[in-house]
Amino acid sequence: MNTQLNEVTVSPTLVKKPVKKSHWNLSPYLYIGPHLILFLIFFLAPTIYGIYISFTNWDLVNKADFVGLANYKEILFNHESTFYDQLHTGLFNTFKFVLFTVPACVVVPLLLAAGLHAKPAGKNIFQALFYAPTLISVSAVMIIWSMLFNVTYGPITQYFHTETNWVGVQPYAWITLVIVTVWWCIGGNMVIYQAALNGISKDLYEAASIDGAGSIQKFFNITLPSMKNQLLYTIVITTVAQFNVYGQPLMLTKGGPTSSTTVLLMYIRGNAFGTGQSIAGIASAMAVILGLCIMVVAAIQFFFLRERN
Repeated sequence: MNTQLNEVTVSPTLVKKPVKKSHWNLSPYLYIGPHLILFLIFFLAPTIYGIYISFTNWDLVNKADFVGLANYKEILFNHESTFYDQLHTGLFNTFKFVLFTVPACVVVPLLLAAGLHAKPAGKNIFQALFYAPTLISVSAVMIIWSMLFNVTYGPITQYFHTETNWVGVQPYAWITLVIVTVWWCIGGNMVIYQAALNGISKDLYEAASIDGAGSIQKFFNITLPSMKNQLLYTIVITTVAQFNVYGQPLMLTKGGPTSSTTVLLMYIRGNAFGTGQSIAGIASAMAVILGLCIMVVAAIQFFFLRERN
């Protein structure tokens, strides 16, 4: 039996073709445009130019002479060079400062945020008190604390009835730097942690209470896992900020005693803009090495602290 298939013909005019939008949406570019321009002018361009200068011999006045890797060989492998000693001493002191301050600048604001979240009475007052130092410039903070720790007329010395030179003798110079830095930096991280704590469901804590969990168990099993992304952010950002330390050791301890608190940025600034002839090429090479150290440390932190599936 022959079967005939009826073919249905559809007129081409009845088929709707997708309409292509011819206009270009400029709204996203208008929003990111100002930030992108500022990023290119004040970050990307200076970074590229600074890397180029690290391969030159330049005094900020005359024409820069390209010397290749000579600056890096000088500061990395020439043991008899002053710049070799500056790089290793400054980098060592910078790493010490980061190791001393970053844990405190992460843990202390976390505990403060948890305490304010658990005890809402007077929360706004204490939050303002803890956050207020963040609004003060580094110069003002260092002047205030220099007066407080003054060995002659400082109130701390007078109160404890001691003649300790807090900023001129080790280990007190490092202790003073850490105390001042933590006091100055805890406010920003505390606000981030408070916002994260407010986003945790109270049902989780109520269920844990029904199961008989205590405050410490709730903190480690509910609070910390729920704040993992915020903790990663604050750890990385705080580490980057402390690697760029400059004002605290410069104004509080003057880099002493015997250069024990002189960080790498102080040497970089001294070589590029200090007294005498500028050595911008060496300073730029030191800055590039510092930037690489920051990138490596941040990458390691992301690798070990990121959320895994």
